[in-house]
Amino acid sequence: MEPFDLIIRNGRIATASDIFECDIGIREGCITALEEGLTGATEIIDAAGKWVTPGGVDGHCHIDQPTSDGTRMADDFLSGTTSAVHGGTTTIIPFACQFKGQSLNDVVADYHARAEGKAVIDYAFHLIVSDPSPNVLETELPNLIANGYTHFKLYMTYDDMKLNDRQMLDVLDVARRHGAMVMIHAENSDCIAWLTDRLEQAGKTAPHYHAVSRPPVVEREATYRAIAFSDLMDTPILIVHVSGEEATKEIRRAQERGLRIYGETCPQYLFLTSADLQKDGFEGAKCICSPPPRSLADQEYMWSALAEGVFSIFSSDHAPFRFADPQGKQNGAAMEGFRWIPNGIPGIETRVPLLFSHGVLDGRIDIKDFVALTSTNPAHMYGLEKSKGTIAIGSDADIVIWDEKEPFQLTNDMLHHNVDYTPYEGVELKAWPGIVVSGGEVVIRDGVMTAKPGRGRFLPSSLPVPARPNRPEDPTPYFVAI
Repeated sequence: MEPFDLIIRNGRIATASDIFECDIGIREGCITALEEGLTGATEIIDAAGKWVTPGGVDGHCHIDQPTSDGTRMADDFLSGTTSAVHGGTTTIIPFACQFKGQSLNDVVADYHARAEGKAVIDYAFHLIVSDPSPNVLETELPNLIANGYTHFKLYMTYDDMKLNDRQMLDVLDVARRHGAMVMIHAENSDCIAWLTDRLEQAGKTAPHYHAVSRPPVVEREATYRAIAFSDLMDTPILIVHVSGEEATKEIRRAQERGLRIYGETCPQYLFLTSADLQKDGFEGAKCICSPPPRSLADQEYMWSALAEGVFSIFSSDHAPFRFADPQGKQNGAAMEGFRWIPNGIPGIETRVPLLFSHGVLDGRIDIKDFVALTSTNPAHMYGLEKSKGTIAIGSDADIVIWDEKEPFQLTNDMLHHNVDYTPYEGVELKAWPGIVVSGGEVVIRDGVMTAKPGRGRFLPSSLPVPARPNRPEDPTPYFVAI
């Protein structure tokens, strides 16, 4: 038998469906054997009874994404993927963002140029569709879907990216006909704008008023409306970064009716609350994201919904704006108002360790659910399941061996992003990835990275199975028979 490049022994292997013990044989970047007593390898790692899981797939992160307001994201594809892999994530899916008037093809070409020669792990692209012109709907978007860009995000808020209801229906129609997955940022833009204007008129511009301007009802209403569009068009959708009980209940109701409505939540809704935006001075700006963190009661509800299977995906929504930077969070201080603080917080490195420590080790979720939420389900949702998201023969050898530790506090100086803070400063953890394998190569060992810039590959995505409509035989489900 041809020798293995790497064998991992004596681990407790967890996938989304099973827990088992055997050796993992790796050759030419892929898993080629799962059995006991494997021999003959260039390198052998003794996992010594530790948990061994698939490398994480972060299905929602923003890396080197252009903005329209003069702010700037701190992480490019080198620092962003370096940070990700230190936290046990071996595949990322950031956004190629279209602004109004731009060609989607040009946006994708630009984003490839930004990634070229930098990524240390594999990556795919989501699209952001903000200008669904006839050419985009009829030519560019169908062609991009056919070429492996099979998932895209729509915004119901933000003036430079939001779509109106009719535009959303147009894009959902294209997605259904061509088999793409649609992600939706669900917040009512007009309600937010009205509340923001009134708050500013009253002189209420401190960071914590960001949450006041985006109360749960504006997320609940938009979630309900997005679900109604999905129902009308028979187009499955994924509601992203769901923050609390009200929106989650809308997703539950839709799922109970048999609609293909999927949900994603993020660490900020399990570990932060609205109180974090009320820190002294401008400190609350560090926790501004949209939707904002909610109450402690919402936080507990989100943990329960996660354990009960309402959410398919747990993503970081990493949006890396530096705090002490006029092109970062300080933009809001210079402009004197929460309206101008860039939305988003860093979290690409902390996503998986936070959920492992406080989900698995604290007994809130099963380790199989952990694997599903952080790896298997995002790979499946975005058409990458042929190579990513599990430990199985034929899959890419993307693997994490976990070190469980005495409780320690998370600090920003432990992290590898290009951001000058973490919103999770001081959170207690009990585990961290000890060894990370990407494509059969040990790229992290005891906190030291050996991966070289540019080794990460772009991954074209297949048509996602979860994007298939309930009634595929009906080409026009929105026509009501008379």
